[in-house]
Amino acid sequence: MKLRFLLPVIAFGLLFGVFAFMLHRTENEGYDPKLIQSPLLGKAAPSFRLPKVESPEQFVDSRDFAGQMYVLNAWGTWCVGCRQEHPVLLEIARQQLIPIVGLDTKDELPSAQAWLAQLGNPYTATALDSDGRVAIDWGVYGAPESFLVDAKGIVIYKYIGPLTMQVWQTEFVPRIQSAQSLPTKS
Repeated sequence: MKLRFLLPVIAFGLLFGVFAFMLHRTENEGYDPKLIQSPLLGKAAPSFRLPKVESPEQFVDSRDFAGQMYVLNAWGTWCVGCRQEHPVLLEIARQQLIPIVGLDTKDELPSAQAWLAQLGNPYTATALDSDGRVAIDWGVYGAPESFLVDAKGIVIYKYIGPLTMQVWQTEFVPRIQSAQSLPTKS
């Protein structure tokens, strides 16, 4: 009779041990979810045409950014990390190095408008992706995520998580400078 109650405890203990081992192993191997590669890297950025948060009767069309580099930043008012990175985006926008396109995903228009009015708007344009379909096309599985797109419309870098100035300076700026120094082919 005692064995019947002891078996689930033993099974739970073994399962817990396996999970603890795997967690310890990934921590020691330097696993970092920010290093997950995007299947879009080296490929054309997905096209989209969505209502503009700032004025929903107008649209943000990915073709509006043809021929120029830009950062696409997926965010939402529901996202804690997005609030954390927002001051960094404002600082990056002040540098005027490259346009930042906002992709407000799985959000309500009034919430997005209030967010930008209250916290400031770092975006050249902000697209409202209320159902999240465009975010899926971009491979976004959690906000915030930022994509660097070159002047040819190719995704050249993806960063998962809140941007910091250190990440901006070490990961984005060198890629921007490198891409801008390459001769363009007609």
